Amino acid sequence: MRLARLIFLFLAAITLHTVSARAQDDTALREAIAGFGTARGYSEIGQAIDQLVSLGDPQAARALNALANGALFARAPDQAVFIVMENADPAPLLDPVSGEPAGSAAFADLSKIRIKNSLRRDIRDAIGALTLAAKDPAVRLSAAETLIVNPDPEALETIEAALASETDTAVKARMETARAASILLSDRDDAAKTEAIDQVAAIGNRDALNLLTRFAATAEGDLKDLAEKAMSGIEDSLVLWSVGQNVWYGLSLGSVLLLAAIGLAITFGVMGVINMAHGEMVMLGAYTTFVVQEAIRNSAPGLLDWSLLIALPLAFLVAAAVGLVMERGIIRFLYGRPLETLLATWGVSLILQQAVRTVFGPTNREVANPSFMSGAFQLGEMSITYNRLFIVIFALVVFAVLLWAINKTPLGLQMRAVTQNRRMASAMGIRTPWIDAMTFALGSGIAGMAGVALSQIDNVSPNLGQGYIIDSFMVVVFGGVGNLWGTLVGAFTLGIVNKFLEPYAGAVLGKIIVLVFIIIFIQKRPRGLFALKGRSVEA
Repeated sequence: MRLARLIFLFLAAITLHTVSARAQDDTALREAIAGFGTARGYSEIGQAIDQLVSLGDPQAARALNALANGALFARAPDQAVFIVMENADPAPLLDPVSGEPAGSAAFADLSKIRIKNSLRRDIRDAIGALTLAAKDPAVRLSAAETLIVNPDPEALETIEAALASETDTAVKARMETARAASILLSDRDDAAKTEAIDQVAAIGNRDALNLLTRFAATAEGDLKDLAEKAMSGIEDSLVLWSVGQNVWYGLSLGSVLLLAAIGLAITFGVMGVINMAHGEMVMLGAYTTFVVQEAIRNSAPGLLDWSLLIALPLAFLVAAAVGLVMERGIIRFLYGRPLETLLATWGVSLILQQAVRTVFGPTNREVANPSFMSGAFQLGEMSITYNRLFIVIFALVVFAVLLWAINKTPLGLQMRAVTQNRRMASAMGIRTPWIDAMTFALGSGIAGMAGVALSQIDNVSPNLGQGYIIDSFMVVVFGGVGNLWGTLVGAFTLGIVNKFLEPYAGAVLGKIIVLVFIIIFIQKRPRGLFALKGRSVEA
């Protein structure tokens, strides 16, 4: 009887919602909510719930939710109804229709509108009826999605009534799936449940698998076999989606490695310099982003979403300037002495870390994500975060621009000439010291831009670059020293391999396995996957 009454009220709500547009004000809604303040006993509260549902207004859900959660109060002496979320004195009051602040009242003057469990069930079904009858298709769709994840056999008649009047194709399809999910847990006949199994299996996600597992635990005979077969199909599909998710994680990690390593590939390939301070160039780019955001936050908060675009050229210039000073002040005196160069650049890295600690402190700094990089979206059963997607796209754009610059510009031509044969390039009139300086500045500047991207997914701290320097060297050596295409392939290959090894070996052991593999690989191909070709005049 309770469900029959609810269906009648639901259909009445649909009729009212279709025949007449919503009134310009919410007088009727407020009058219905006021009925809770004057109700005496559970019977009158039930009548007030029916009155509220009969209006067919989705805004009534706020008051009904508050009533179910024990947050709906009547104020003495006028019996006005408010939502009270805090047990403070005076208690802040919220409007039951809009949810906006509505003043305060002494807690002693407020009396909770109490309900029993049967009324809670009525409220739950009433909220479902209101949202399924909402004018906004997005609200109806959200209600259907909720019923798919949390099916309720007692809401079956309500769903079917909503289906009978639904006109939106997308919403109707989700309502049919919600109906199928509820049928599985109901006492409907086997034919209806067989059809429901097919509809639930078509969802193909983990919620569908859990629902079928729950159904199979109590089913018998052919229904149990059908459910188990559907579960097996979903599990196979989820395995494939899991592989796809790991590939995506590997690509996102590979894009980070590409950004961190691409500048190192240039300096190491052209100059043969093992720059242990390369990670600090990444760190300087991240701190440049922090400084830019702080300046914008204090002077022009409206431009915060543009902070990364502003920080990119500045990070490039800061890191490139530091790299140029390093090359002109230290490295150019150590060419041909790899051990001394390694020790000197390691010392520079320690100096840069300590300098940043002195200026910004040792603690992590927060760099906010712009609004367009926040959140995630679903691609099938894969979750794609916007900040990772941005980094993948950004890494590929940087790679493409750098590839163009090296192949199409005079500086790039001279860099390639020096890489392939330094003595011959010098004999042809190329100023190799100037090329060395510009190459080191370019590689450092790209590392600074990598720091801008990494600030969106990692802690900005003085040790930021240290986490990527070893991986960057592995990428460069594996791909082929000085070869950008090798760096791209190496970064994505190592990223994907790492992500597939981590679930079985753990993050640390996974990196060790990768390192061992690279050592064995280099024994067979000392010049990496894509070795540069050139003539030697050393003899």
